[in-house]
Amino acid sequence: MAYVREYEDESITREQLNQSDGLRLLEFGANWCGYCIAAQPDIKTVLAGHHELQHIKIADGPGRPLGRSFWVKLWPTLIMIRNGEEVGRIVRPGSEEDIRALIGPLLP
Repeated sequence: MAYVREYEDESITREQLNQSDGLRLLEFGANWCGYCIAAQPDIKTVLAGHHELQHIKIADGPGRPLGRSFWVKLWPTLIMIRNGEEVGRIVRPGSEEDIRALIGPLLP
Protein backbone atom coordinates (compact mmCIF):
# COMPACT_ATOMS: atom_id res chain seq x y z
CA MET A 1 0.00 0.00 0.00
CA ALA A 2 1.26 3.44 -0.85
CA TYR A 3 1.55 6.57 1.26
CA VAL A 4 -1.83 8.00 2.30
CA ARG A 5 -2.08 11.74 1.69
CA GLU A 6 -4.94 12.96 3.93
CA TYR A 7 -5.96 12.19 7.49
CA GLU A 8 -9.39 10.58 7.44
CA ASP A 9 -12.10 10.32 10.05
CA GLU A 10 -12.00 7.12 12.05
CA SER A 11 -13.18 4.34 9.79
CA ILE A 12 -11.60 1.57 11.84
CA THR A 13 -12.08 0.68 15.48
CA ARG A 14 -9.59 -0.35 18.12
CA GLU A 15 -11.26 -3.76 18.20
CA GLN A 16 -10.66 -4.20 14.46
CA LEU A 17 -7.02 -3.19 14.85
CA ASN A 18 -6.58 -5.54 17.80
CA GLN A 19 -7.80 -8.41 15.62
CA SER A 20 -5.80 -7.43 12.53
CA ASP A 21 -3.04 -9.54 11.02
CA GLY A 22 0.29 -8.27 9.79
CA LEU A 23 2.15 -5.01 10.18
CA ARG A 24 0.49 -1.58 9.97
CA LEU A 25 1.63 1.99 10.45
CA LEU A 26 -0.96 4.16 12.19
CA GLU A 27 -0.46 7.89 11.85
CA PHE A 28 -2.50 10.15 14.13
CA GLY A 29 -2.72 13.85 13.34
CA ALA A 30 -4.75 16.54 11.61
CA ASN A 31 -4.69 17.96 8.09
CA TRP A 32 -4.22 21.51 9.46
CA CYS A 33 -1.47 20.63 12.00
CA GLY A 34 1.83 22.35 11.26
CA TYR A 35 3.92 19.55 12.78
CA CYS A 36 1.98 17.00 10.73
CA ILE A 37 2.44 18.97 7.51
CA ALA A 38 6.18 19.36 8.18
CA ALA A 39 6.61 15.60 8.74
CA GLN A 40 4.84 14.52 5.53
CA PRO A 41 7.82 14.69 3.11
CA ASP A 42 9.90 12.45 5.39
CA ILE A 43 7.05 10.00 5.95
CA LYS A 44 6.30 9.85 2.22
CA THR A 45 9.96 9.28 1.33
CA VAL A 46 10.40 6.45 3.82
CA LEU A 47 7.15 4.73 2.87
CA ALA A 48 7.98 4.92 -0.83
CA GLY A 49 10.30 1.95 -0.35
CA HIS A 50 7.80 -0.11 1.65
CA HIS A 51 4.65 -0.71 -0.39
CA GLU A 52 3.93 -3.85 1.64
CA LEU A 53 3.31 -1.75 4.76
CA GLN A 54 -0.28 -0.61 5.27
CA HIS A 55 -0.36 3.10 6.18
CA ILE A 56 -3.51 4.19 8.03
CA LYS A 57 -3.81 7.94 8.54
CA ILE A 58 -6.32 8.87 11.25
CA ALA A 59 -7.68 12.34 11.97
CA ASP A 60 -7.33 12.83 15.70
CA GLY A 61 -8.69 15.34 18.18
CA PRO A 62 -10.52 15.75 21.47
CA GLY A 63 -13.05 13.02 22.06
CA ARG A 64 -11.82 10.79 19.26
CA PRO A 65 -11.86 7.29 20.76
CA LEU A 66 -9.16 5.65 18.64
CA GLY A 67 -6.48 8.21 19.46
CA ARG A 68 -7.43 8.15 23.13
CA SER A 69 -7.20 4.35 23.21
CA PHE A 70 -3.57 4.66 22.07
CA TRP A 71 -2.84 7.53 24.50
CA VAL A 72 -2.02 9.93 21.65
CA LYS A 73 -1.23 13.37 23.05
CA LEU A 74 0.89 15.09 20.35
CA TRP A 75 0.77 15.04 16.56
CA PRO A 76 1.89 13.44 14.46
CA THR A 77 2.18 10.20 16.37
CA LEU A 78 3.27 7.17 14.35
CA ILE A 79 2.46 3.78 15.86
CA MET A 80 3.51 0.44 14.41
CA ILE A 81 1.25 -2.48 15.19
CA ARG A 82 1.86 -6.14 14.40
CA ASN A 83 -1.02 -8.58 14.66
CA GLY A 84 -2.98 -6.02 16.66
CA GLU A 85 -0.29 -5.17 19.21
CA GLU A 86 1.79 -2.01 19.41
CA VAL A 87 5.44 -2.76 18.63
CA GLY A 88 6.82 0.76 18.22
CA ARG A 89 5.99 4.44 18.38
CA ILE A 90 7.46 7.81 17.52
CA VAL A 91 6.02 11.21 18.35
CA ARG A 92 6.75 14.21 16.12
CA PRO A 93 9.45 12.61 13.98
CA GLY A 94 12.08 15.14 12.98
CA SER A 95 13.75 13.31 10.11
CA GLU A 96 13.64 10.38 7.72
CA GLU A 97 16.12 8.64 10.03
CA ASP A 98 13.65 8.84 12.94
CA ILE A 99 10.99 7.12 10.84
CA ARG A 100 13.40 4.53 9.46
CA ALA A 101 14.47 3.72 13.03
CA LEU A 102 10.83 2.97 13.84
CA ILE A 103 9.89 0.82 10.86
CA GLY A 104 13.25 -0.61 9.72
CA PRO A 105 13.72 -3.23 12.44
CA LEU A 106 10.16 -4.47 11.96
CA LEU A 107 10.28 -5.09 8.21
CA PRO A 108 11.90 -8.09 6.54
